[in-house]
Amino acid sequence: MTPQEPSTEHYFAAAPQSEAKLGIVQTRLRGENFKFLTAASVFSKKRVDLGTRLLIETMLLPQTGWVLDVGCGYGAVGIAAAAFKPQLSVIMTDVNMRAVYLARRNLDLNKVKNAEVRHGAIYEPVKELRFNCILSNPPVSAGMETVKDIITEAPQVMAENASFQMVIRSKIGAKALPQVFTSTFGSCQVLARKSGYRVLMAEKR
Repeated sequence: MTPQEPSTEHYFAAAPQSEAKLGIVQTRLRGENFKFLTAASVFSKKRVDLGTRLLIETMLLPQTGWVLDVGCGYGAVGIAAAAFKPQLSVIMTDVNMRAVYLARRNLDLNKVKNAEVRHGAIYEPVKELRFNCILSNPPVSAGMETVKDIITEAPQVMAENASFQMVIRSKIGAKALPQVFTSTFGSCQVLARKSGYRVLMAEKR
């Protein structure tokens, strides 16, 4: 959950009207090289931001099953998860059509075959599925209610014993969001802390 870059348009806009201004980010995550096509009106277009990087570096992935990257942006988290565990089936969702386009292009750029991207808000595009792991760097600029909805609605699409992992900015959500985790899942664990961010995790029991 990281602050928005200065822009005339929110990165959670469904249909961005700004000029795309495409760019490429090349980076190394968990010892593997990745290349991401980025654009204006999509979050963190110049680099993989610190929050996303912390989530990727510390996320706990199941050995098999289904993984969801909700609010995927240009797809760094979901693509990394799919690359690290080719036996998983990964779905990425975003309300931003430009982000969906970029994430689909980035699947090809990184030669990832075990993932797909769906357009829509939060869990609407995947309500028929049940996931073994949900990952999110939520759009804090959409408002805390949206972030809370990502947490509280997660159990509806989670299998038993599935994990929910979310990166947050410590100075923004460190007090309120663990309470939402606990009220939703009955527990909240801090999986990692670094550079002003923390990864929260809970399991559906």
